[in-house]
Amino acid sequence: MIIEETAPIAHILVVDDDREIRDLLSRFLTKYGYRVSVAANGREMAQILSQWSIDLVVLDIMMPGEDGLSLCRGLRAKSSVAIIMLTMMNEETDRIVGLEMGADDYLTKPFNPRELMARMKAVLRRTKGLPAANGNSRSDILHFGSFRLDIGRRQLISEDELLIDLSSGEFDLLLALAEHSQQLLTRDQLLDFTSGRAEAPFDRSIDMQISRLRRKIETGRSGPELIKTVRGAGYMLSVAATRKIEPL
Repeated sequence: MIIEETAPIAHILVVDDDREIRDLLSRFLTKYGYRVSVAANGREMAQILSQWSIDLVVLDIMMPGEDGLSLCRGLRAKSSVAIIMLTMMNEETDRIVGLEMGADDYLTKPFNPRELMARMKAVLRRTKGLPAANGNSRSDILHFGSFRLDIGRRQLISEDELLIDLSSGEFDLLLALAEHSQQLLTRDQLLDFTSGRAEAPFDRSIDMQISRLRRKIETGRSGPELIKTVRGAGYMLSVAATRKIEPL
């Protein structure tokens, strides 16, 4: 049997009230080298998170009791763990709300486990591929406006040396804009840069991430100053970004 090559073993938590889905994903992901824990509800999820260091949570929205949207909001309030949400095919509103709450990606049911694994790999590459892990003693920094974007540590630092909390999806979106500062990027380009997938009809994930980013970094009272909307085309970082290599 040929096992697909993966990043260093990641611990995945699958949260879904459907036992068949939990068992299916547990067997499938374990087969391809992941460590997998499963939970049927928020209480079991919290117990596992208190015991283990989880790299990514696969979180179903439609669950009895506390639903996935509420659980996502609670997770994001206290953790930067990567989150992929599972949604029903026609629940566009749930997908939008999930992204607004900080989910990194979503997948609609029914889904192919291989597609979920591909999405997981993309998110884990962004959140786990840190230069510091391989002994690099320098960090790549992008300066724009009054902010510093530390690519190695995946951190955004304000002029007052405050760490601004970003989800992995928000960080990747800001990085794409900063690396192409003062250039128009379409939604499709931004999706490709951040998640490696093309824009689907009515896909508002980029718009939701932009909205969250603006709430965290924009200070202008008359409207967005850093991240500009080019109506009908896309977005751009309006100020120049400069790159510096600094010691860790």
